[in-house]
Amino acid sequence: MKKIINTPNAPAPIGPYNQAILSGDTLYISGQIPIDPSTGNLIEGDISKETRQSMENLKAILTAADMTFEHVVKSNIFLNDMNQFSQVNEVYGSYFNSETAPARETVEVANLPKFVNVEISMIAVR
Repeated sequence: MKKIINTPNAPAPIGPYNQAILSGDTLYISGQIPIDPSTGNLIEGDISKETRQSMENLKAILTAADMTFEHVVKSNIFLNDMNQFSQVNEVYGSYFNSETAPARETVEVANLPKFVNVEISMIAVR
């Protein structure tokens, strides 16, 4: 059985998907891009700010599912420029305790939705 997780504190989906699906004790969070949910506007021009907004969107979804970043077991980071990895990694790392941080991969891609610079998805388990 799956439960749909959607919150107004994260951007509304821009396609035929939900912000997250809770299946049993596992939460599958759709990729989050740097959209400010209060305005619907993209955060652009500074990869650190873009990453922080993406992480705040993920935090809002985790909160809606009664979870925290401590529950995250897997992250996927998609970048359009691997030269920005260190700035993204610095912001991303501020959300986790390094001793309990999740598994992760970071992949450079040609394009992302709305041509943003970063997209992050996660899997969390209670």
